[in-house]
Amino acid sequence: MDGCTAAQSVFGSPYELLFRALSLIPAAHYAALLLALGLVFLYNFLEIHFLRDLVTGFRGDPVKLTYNASSEVYRSVASKCQVLRGRYLPTPWLSSPHLQTAFLSFFGNPPRFTYKRVLFYTSDGGTIALDWLLHSDVNRGDGAYLSSRTFLQKNDEAPIVIVIPGLTSDSTAPYVKHLVFNMASQGWNVVVSNHRGLGGVQITVSTRSHNYILSLSNVYGQSDCFYNAGWTEDARRVIDHIHQEYPETPLYVVGTSIGANILVKYLGEDTVNVPIVGAAAVCSPWDLAMCDRFFRRRFVQKLYDKVLTSGLVGYAKLHQTILSRLIDWDGLNKSRSVREFDHCATRILAKYETVDTFYRRSSAVNFVGNVAVPLLCISALDDPVCTRESIPWDECRHAFYSMNPNIVLAATKHGGHLGYFEGIAAGTMWWVRAVSEFLEVLHSSPLKNTPRQVVGTCSTTTPLESKIDQGPYVNLMEDGTVAAAGDIQKDNHAAAADTSNRGHTVKENGETITEEEEASNDVVETKKMDPAVKENGETIAEEEEPSNDVVETKKMDPAEDNPDEKKLNDLVSPMKGHITRLARHSKTFIWLLAYVAMVTTWPVVGSGLLLFLKKKFGSSFIPPTLRK
Repeated sequence: MDGCTAAQSVFGSPYELLFRALSLIPAAHYAALLLALGLVFLYNFLEIHFLRDLVTGFRGDPVKLTYNASSEVYRSVASKCQVLRGRYLPTPWLSSPHLQTAFLSFFGNPPRFTYKRVLFYTSDGGTIALDWLLHSDVNRGDGAYLSSRTFLQKNDEAPIVIVIPGLTSDSTAPYVKHLVFNMASQGWNVVVSNHRGLGGVQITVSTRSHNYILSLSNVYGQSDCFYNAGWTEDARRVIDHIHQEYPETPLYVVGTSIGANILVKYLGEDTVNVPIVGAAAVCSPWDLAMCDRFFRRRFVQKLYDKVLTSGLVGYAKLHQTILSRLIDWDGLNKSRSVREFDHCATRILAKYETVDTFYRRSSAVNFVGNVAVPLLCISALDDPVCTRESIPWDECRHAFYSMNPNIVLAATKHGGHLGYFEGIAAGTMWWVRAVSEFLEVLHSSPLKNTPRQVVGTCSTTTPLESKIDQGPYVNLMEDGTVAAAGDIQKDNHAAAADTSNRGHTVKENGETITEEEEASNDVVETKKMDPAVKENGETIAEEEEPSNDVVETKKMDPAEDNPDEKKLNDLVSPMKGHITRLARHSKTFIWLLAYVAMVTTWPVVGSGLLLFLKKKFGSSFIPPTLRK
């Protein structure tokens, strides 16, 4: 102790020595350390994978394809697509889903061209802007844009692609222009179906009351005046309109983000009645309720939530003169999340009781099993907006769920939300090349003319039922498990077979009984079974009828003449016994649990209580499991 005291008196305290040593380190070293810590934080916060790509030699990651084992779409189309069967390598300086998404929003490197606009008026008075880019306007040699005043001719044999943009996006979005220009360069005619109120077009409503804008009651009575994630009527009207204008031209549809959700929902609703050959859904949210929970999970997702909310509020303010009279405008101005905006505006305009009801009924995952045309679905596992948890893997893979061989799901490890930039200069987008090649191969394949069949089993009103829900009663097994003791489907098949055989009874020798013979037999049997008439035709007295009733009551014992009821009694009886024994044992278990809880909480009190019970009632009162 004296040595330590002497050392402290000479050199000072250890902390003082530490501070002196730290003060000798140059400030530039501290700045470098802070910079390194900041880079490590940003590397993890932005989910950058540059070092991983560097270690793997920038080879990229293979595309994971999910499809039904009997999928003809995969064998005839997807298996021949080199882009889908290859790898995706993001732009090295955009090796992050957030950098990909942000670069798309602020820059995007879109090609430069001008659309030809056509206004389409719906039957309810709405206005939709259709922006066209024809293959004749693009020089296929060098990809240069050539301006012309000509429009699509009726005899033009080039296929048409209809594009449905994402949330608050229109034909001017960079990713839309990438897709449109790429498809037009390949010889396709492309039209972008802008959502209502977007593309520089004001929201219009019905004019049946001589006013340009209806009164509050009339407008609120029309749910088709405003678009949302589950509103498919506009897409249906535009597709039908283009099909009527060009009935001999093959139609294809591409949906992105919310537009992909609308597209898949439309395909599932109309099944074989859609006038299109194939489709592609890119970065679909699939399950809106799950994406809503995903937004509230992490800080970075909350930032995306605020950005999307800002865009939605800005869209609503563009049409304030109409929307302010229909929705909770004060609540909309205070919205800080997409859910709050949907609560104040979307659910009211779409006439849903709650936001969750709107999310459940508008999610495309409920309709994907009913799709009857070839469909390519592209999703990124690191999508910061649409969570990977909502991707319908099983619905696209196993026949047990949907039995739908029309869907091919392509999932990439990276890509962000609609980003997928590739190359050093980030001049191209991977998903645009994948969709373009898929539609090209599909257009030249025999599937273009294959008749469509309803292969899905999805339902939007009834949940999936298990076998135990299909049984009329349950059977309690010896090990305590509960299983279905019957199957309604078998009974239905038996009833159907009985109904089908009702019109042609067969004799024992194999001859068929005619309807006249069967009618005569019915008369004979009626006479035999009539309790009020004897065989010789004499009437039975009223005093004799009760005795005959007693006799026939004994003969009509349900346990003997009704095998179904007998089988039911045979199954119910042992089940009652099992339930009785289970109830008897449960009393012992309850006392045992109470004793264990008391002993673990108050050991002394529990031991004293056990001794008291032994002295008071004897050992016979104590269960065997508690005896020492």
